[in-house]
Order: sequence, then C-alpha cells, then structure tokens
Amino acid sequence: MLVPTAVLFGRVWTDNADHRDQTELEKKGVEYITALSPLVSSLAESESTAIQGVAEPPDSLKAAVAKVSDVDNRLGDELKTKERWADLQQKIGKLAAVKGATSVYAAHVEVTDLILELYVTVRRNAELNRDPDSDISNLQEATAVDMPTTVVRVNRMGDQANLLQAAKGAAAANLKVQFGQEVLAVQESVNKLTNNLQAAVDNTSSPTLSGSLVSSLDSFRRGVESMTRGASLTNVNVATMSTAQSTLQTALSTLSGITLKEMDRLLDDRLGSLNYKRTEAVIMGVLAILLVLGAVAWPVVSRRREATGEPAPAAARQPGESTRDVALSQPGGNAGYGTNPYGHIPAYGELDPTQRERSGALR
Repeated sequence: MLVPTAVLFGRVWTDNADHRDQTELEKKGVEYITALSPLVSSLAESESTAIQGVAEPPDSLKAAVAKVSDVDNRLGDELKTKERWADLQQKIGKLAAVKGATSVYAAHVEVTDLILELYVTVRRNAELNRDPDSDISNLQEATAVDMPTTVVRVNRMGDQANLLQAAKGAAAANLKVQFGQEVLAVQESVNKLTNNLQAAVDNTSSPTLSGSLVSSLDSFRRGVESMTRGASLTNVNVATMSTAQSTLQTALSTLSGITLKEMDRLLDDRLGSLNYKRTEAVIMGVLAILLVLGAVAWPVVSRRREATGEPAPAAARQPGESTRDVALSQPGGNAGYGTNPYGHIPAYGELDPTQRERSGALR
C-alpha cells in the first residue's frame, strides 16, 4: 500500500511544484511589465516635448528609469533581461543630447523599438505567453503586446503630424507615407487590444474584471475616435490630434494599471488553490502512513494480549457480559476461587440425547 501511495504522492507533489514555479515566474513577469508601463508613457512624453523644442526630458522619465532599474536588479537574472536593459538604459541617457526635430524623432523611434523588444523578452522568459488560462492569456497579450504598441504608435502618429507642419518637398512626401502607415498601425493595434480585452472578460473567473474595464475601455475608444478624426491626410488637424493624444495616453495608462492588477490577482488566486492542494496531498499522505502503521501494529498487539492472558477490552465484550464471563470463555480461563474448573456439570435430565442413546445401548 505504501509503494503506490508514495508514487501517487510524488507525482502530485511534482506536478504541484511545477505549477507553483510557473505561476511565481509569471508574477515576476507581471511585476517587470508593471514597471515598464510608466517608462513607455514617459518616453512618449519625452519624444513629443523634444520635437517641440523642449531640451530637458520630463521628470517622470528619470523616475521611470529608476523603477525599471530596481526591478531589473532583482529579477533581471531570472528573466534574462539584464543585457537588454543595460543597452536600452544607455540609449535613453543619450536622448537629451540629440538635436533637431527629425533626429530627435529617429532617436526616440530606436529607443521605443528596443523597449517593445524588452516587453517581448519579459513575456517570453516569464512564460506569460504559455499560460493555460484563457483570461490570463488574453490579458497578458493585451498588456505586454497590444498596449505598449498602441502607446508607441499613437505617439508616433501625433509627432509625425507635428513634423508635417514644417516639412517641405520630398521630406513632406515621405512623412505623409509614414503618417498613413502609422494611422493604419494604430487602428490595427486598437482592434487587437479591444478583441483581447473582450475575450478576457468573456472567459474570466474574476468577479471584478468586467466592471473595472468598462469605463476605461470606453474612454480609450473615445480617444481613438477623436484622434482618428484629426488624422485626415488631406487636412491634418494637429490641435485635435494633440488633445486626443493626451486623453488617449491617460486612458491607456489607466487601462494598463487595471489589467496588470487583475492579472496579478488571478495569479494569486491560482497560487492559493495550489497551496490548498499541496496541503491536502500532505494530509492524505500522512493519513495513509498512519493507516498502514495501524494495520501492522494491530496483529502484534493482539498476539501480545493473548500471550499474557489479558482480558479483552470493553469494546470486545458482548452486551451484559462481565469480565468474569470473558475470562471463563478464554482457553484455560479461571473466574477465581469457588468456581468449577471443569466447566458446567449438567443436572439430572439435562443429558445430551446422544448420551441417553449410548446409555440405553449399554444396558
């Protein structure tokens, strides 16, 4: 009994440990992505202000870089992001020295492309893209792919609209082509983001996900519609796009925070369930061992009682049976002084019928 029990317990324990390790790794990935989200927004702000001639980067950029550095110091080895983050951090530090609107835009494009690649690295190495639950799977794609891509694309579209105002000739023609491509890319990113969030809501076990996403998603969609209205190739309305861009960035930031918290909550629920199953397996294993030990010990105790002539325990007596009756029923049992050691002597007329027949034959 112990051998199959041990085999089953080992399989359950190993499977539980694997799921726990994967869930904890995914939680680390969510923590890293949570730190990256403010950095994407800060880089978008830095790009827009630098193109408009502001030399100093926004204060939020320094704080966002420090936050990602702290997370990378703790989780970078496990998520294999240290080398990539070191290169990205170095390029971010050089952005303030770039001059000229076109050069500023190109430098920020390079940096934002690198940060999108960092998202992919974290998502893959944290195994978020392999999560078995459909709601977490859709949420991780929305937060690690669709949202940062949308933030970057929306910002580039707005900045290209600003660059078009001063461009002339061939430069203006090239910018119009790029602008049209960014408009299409934004629409594609928005559609993917909306579909993934809707799929997560449809398949989630969380009681709070749907209510949390409704208002933020509506605000995000209104921002997209406003920005699209100003993004006409024949008449780009920079003022409309600038206002919509600000609203859209705020909505995306709120939406990212909500989805990341929901992912973390769902992973915590999974860890709680795995901990319960682990405790349950331990209890069942201990119970199986105790049952086997009891089955082995019971015959030994019984033989020892028979050898020493100990009376049977109270549970072994029949109702109304005394200790003296039990002793008499034992082989060689003696109820004490004054009792007949030869058993019951029948009175006259109580003889067994066969005994009477034998007595008649003898006569």
